[in-house]
Order: sequence, then structure tokens, then C-alpha cells
Amino acid sequence: MIKKILVANRGEIAIRVMRSCREMGIESVAVYSAADRASMHVRYADEAFLIGPAPSNESYLVIDNIIAAAKKSGADAIHPGYGFLSENAEFSDCCKKEGLIFIGPSSFAINTMGDKITARKKMQSASVPVVPGTTEPITDLDEAVKVIKGIGLPVMIKASAGGGGKGMRLVTEEKDIISSVKSAKSEAKAAFSNDAVYIEKYINSPHHIEFQIVADNHGNCVHLFERECSVQRRHQKVVEETPSPIMTDKVRDEMGKHAVAAAKAVNYSGAGTIEFIVDDNLNYYFLEMNTRLQVEHPITERVVGVDLVKTQINIANNQTLDFKQEDLKQTGHAIEVRIYAEDPDNNFMPNPGKIEHMTEPLGLGVRHDGYVYTGYEIPIFYDPMISKLIVWAQTRQEAIDRLRRALHEYKITGIKTTIPFLSRILDVPDFINGKYNTHFVQDNEKLLRPNKKSSNRIKEMVAIASFINHLENVESIKDKRYCNPVDGKWKAFGRKRNVTRL
Repeated sequence: MIKKILVANRGEIAIRVMRSCREMGIESVAVYSAADRASMHVRYADEAFLIGPAPSNESYLVIDNIIAAAKKSGADAIHPGYGFLSENAEFSDCCKKEGLIFIGPSSFAINTMGDKITARKKMQSASVPVVPGTTEPITDLDEAVKVIKGIGLPVMIKASAGGGGKGMRLVTEEKDIISSVKSAKSEAKAAFSNDAVYIEKYINSPHHIEFQIVADNHGNCVHLFERECSVQRRHQKVVEETPSPIMTDKVRDEMGKHAVAAAKAVNYSGAGTIEFIVDDNLNYYFLEMNTRLQVEHPITERVVGVDLVKTQINIANNQTLDFKQEDLKQTGHAIEVRIYAEDPDNNFMPNPGKIEHMTEPLGLGVRHDGYVYTGYEIPIFYDPMISKLIVWAQTRQEAIDRLRRALHEYKITGIKTTIPFLSRILDVPDFINGKYNTHFVQDNEKLLRPNKKSSNRIKEMVAIASFINHLENVESIKDKRYCNPVDGKWKAFGRKRNVTRL
């Protein structure tokens, strides 16, 4: 049985994994770079080991350093979280070679599903619907033109080893085919050291829907229903919810069965996600598989009532799933938003820096997965996501109302965050009505812009409040009786004629 787990990650996901470890009576080990010495995940763990300088390619991505830390700590297993080495087949094999349990799928499953072209072939053999397109890498530009003309525009060119929107190009006109293929290959080479690209028919008004699956080592596999992930910016998810507002019971059942078939096709073990692209008529096609825990997994946990990290650990302990498909159901509605240290009013430029003050939202149905705190300085070296805010309620409308309230309570000063942008999303009619797709952000660009008039008004109010506070402090020094803790400063301020004239 696993007694100690090293979490090969940082930030909020590291803390998330460690929380489940603590509940299970399992010790946790943190690893950290020089830039993360003060990170909350280092404080939360039972042990912590420095694994290198700030850049991730010298720390969190160095397999030998992580393995060495695991062996030094006496850890039995390694949980990769998401990102970094979580979908690295070599890392999975190295753990096994060193006698460590990798809490994730086999290197075969990672390799098969990590390469998009290979995955498409595997899905076709398993009778899982795939988007019309190529099943071999495009190596010749003339061939690309011929293939695209055969499929019909528009098409999407995608990196075979890709993810996160890198190496993707939408082609709507014939004159752009060659330049798009070249730029996609170039970006794929830079991002993944692999310039292989393939072509898919582009689905108009696409919805991005994914199914959470878990499978043990004994042939049992179930799905935990869907997540709607269509609110995206630059192919990066911004808001996720479950159940999907477009789903029907019939289509949900069909897609769930295909998700399970997809996982079984590669003898999958652990937690993973089958992603589908869905059109307005609810025709759906396999998109890709993420062979790891997803950022948005908490909304599934809240609606289905299963701790996915504990399930991963139990599977790694070679236990059978303690639930069957018929035992699972969706209860209520959950929504997650990702909070980034970015300036949404300045083209979402990263905005690292020191957090001067932070107030987390609380209350019924609110969950906050984060790692920053007042006084913490967000480093420049990593992804700017600092937390996830998750809400649950009995109905979708109540969940939206609760999220709106929670975002209002969420205060961070010292840096710019995407909280104002997320609040504006909740007021867009298309989102409120559940009638949106992956074009949501660009289709509602005007509604998502900040209200300049409102912003100026807020700035004026802040300036007045600061001035009042300054006068209040000055007057308190002059007359100590106004500092009476019983009366309070604001009561004293109300008796000051020279101030109330403001």
C-alpha cells in the first residue's frame, strides 16, 4: 500500500493532491524550484525538496531530479498532477524502472493517445466517431492542398503532438492553405520538437464537451458524465460547467459509452478525459484524450460526489473501482472559472507581482482551489493561473448567481487578475441562456469589454475613500478621543464637519 506520495508539480494542483493524501493518511512530499520557496504547496507538504533553478526546464521538467527527490524522501509513488510531466511516457517508464508507482496510465496509453494521428486511428478501430480528416502526417504541401480540397473548406490544421492551441490553424480560403500548413508545422516544431500536422474538417459553431472516465487494472471502466468547456480564449478554457446546458439524456448516454470504449481501446488505467467536438445538431466526434487529471475536475467531483484524486490513488494501489456505472448520477449544477494573474484590459498580458491583499470567497456551495496568499509574490516563470473558483447549486441559474456573488467577494490587490472579465461573462445573455459555443468570446466581444464609464466612477470612489482615510488618520492623531475603539473610526469621521463637506 502507498504510504508516501511525491507530488511532481507546483501551485494549486499540488495542494489539491496533498489534501486528499492527508485525508487518506498518506504523507506528501513537495518539490520546488528556487522561485517557489515561499509557495503554499511547499508549506503544506510533510516534506519538501529543492529540485533546481526557477526555469521549469531546469526543475519541474527534469526527470532525474524528481526521481532523486522521491528516492531520498522514501516515497512509494509519484503523482504528476497536470501539465509538466503528467503526460510524459518517459517519466512513467522511469518511475517504474526505479521501483516507484506512477499514479497515472501506462506509457503505452500515454504515447498512443498523446499522438493525435495515432489516437484517431485507434478510435476509428474502436468505432468511436472521429472528425473527417487525415490519418497520416502531412509532409508535402501539394498533398495538403489536394487533401483539403477533397475534404472541403473550412478545415483545421493541427499538430499531431500538440495541445493548448499550439500548432493549430483554421483555413477558410484556398489561398491560405500553404502558408497555414507552414506556420502550423513551424509552431509545432518549436513547441513539441515534432512538426507533424494533420487535417480535420472544421465544425461550424462547435461545442467542446469532455467526458471524465476512470478505469482500474481489472478491466472496469466507467464515465462520470460530461463537462461543457466551450467558453475559451485562444483555445484555452476559461469557464467550465456540468451538466452541459445543451446535452440530452440520449446523447449523454451515447457519448458516455463511446468515452468508455475509447479508454478500453488503449487498456487505460487511472483517471482521464475523452474530449469531443459537438455541432449544433448534437453530432459529436472524438477530439483527443487527456491522459491525466484535468484542471476542471472539481466540478465533476462536486456534481457526481467522487474524489478523483483518491480514486487515482486507489487504482494505483491495484484496488478495483468501488462503484459501477449505474451507481453514478449527476446532482445539481457546478461551474468553475480560472483566475489568472493577467490584465484583461491590456490584451491579457501576464501580470506577476506581489499580492498586497487577498480575500477568498466563502459560503455555501463555494470551493476555492488556490496557492497564493497575502504577501506572496507570483513568479514570472510559470503559467499565470493562480486559482480556480468552483461553485455548486441545485440549479444552473442558482449556480450562476452564486458564482456572481463569489466573484464579487473575491478581492486581490497588488496585481491585475481576470476576475472582472469573468464577472462580465456571467452577465452575457448567451451564457445565461446556455446558448454558446467555442466562439463565445469573439461573438460577445463588445459585451465583454470593460465599462469605461463605470471604471472611471470606481476610480473616483477609490480616490475619495483614500482621501477620507488620510484625513481620518490625521484627525485621529490630533485628537486621540476619536480613536476610541468602542466608537470606531467611522463613527468619529461622521462627527467631523470639515470632512463631511466632501
